[in-house]
Amino acid sequence: MEPARGWNGYARQERPPPCPEPPGVTPGSAEGWRGERPRSEEDNELSLPGLAAAYTSILRALGEDPQRQGLLKTPWRAATAMQFFTKGYQETIADVLNDAIFDEDHDEMVIVKDIDMFSLCEHHLVPFVGKLFSMKQQQALRADISILNQLTLHTGSVMDLAPGSELSSAYSSLKPPVHIGYLPNKQVLGLSKLARIVEIYSRRLQVQERLTKQIAIAITEALQPAGVGVVVEATHMCMVMRGVQKMNSKTVTSTMLGVFREDPKTREEFLTLIRS
Repeated sequence: MEPARGWNGYARQERPPPCPEPPGVTPGSAEGWRGERPRSEEDNELSLPGLAAAYTSILRALGEDPQRQGLLKTPWRAATAMQFFTKGYQETIADVLNDAIFDEDHDEMVIVKDIDMFSLCEHHLVPFVGKLFSMKQQQALRADISILNQLTLHTGSVMDLAPGSELSSAYSSLKPPVHIGYLPNKQVLGLSKLARIVEIYSRRLQVQERLTKQIAIAITEALQPAGVGVVVEATHMCMVMRGVQKMNSKTVTSTMLGVFREDPKTREEFLTLIRS
């Protein structure tokens, strides 16, 4: 009997081949990074009922009644939300880049920084985003949450986040940064496409280390630049909401390829510019 296979085409007990390493990366050479499209819109429609049924089972297992008014549509809402959170499985880098690679005699560093990034930790299915709050903002947040909890208990309703409030300011201060730099080699990429590459890979079940590397290798495949640098700084809700529950912890990962890895001065220039 043929072994059961996962969405990536490999047997469940079989390890996929290792990711490609520079130098020698050529466009399209690593299908796992650039050409894979494990899910389509049609797949979404077909899998939605089963996904919703799974959420119904989860609600029951938690001791809830899926038939009570507030939860009647929750399984469908959760299922469609999860499909959106993981919509990166429906796109490839080739889809996004399209005709956005241009011949240009520019040999100075190109940097796009502070790119928003929201992803799901594949170990706990909870988000990881960017920097969390300062201590002052945390205190204000706890105070506002306490007030909201009291109002909810007494009125049975939840207040909206009013613009300008301490709570709204604390939430709006979330700054999930991804910083990307590359040194062109006769070709440049439309700036918005760098953010789209981040979106494709972050909208999948991820670990931050792999996400950082996938972004860098996708840019290397697309442009064959002299070098690429990617830095991701994120806060993981699996460390904030559960487990060690450390509000101020953050994780920084980087991938440096080409001259960004080989030349300390180039690397230092990149790291200085993204922090300026």
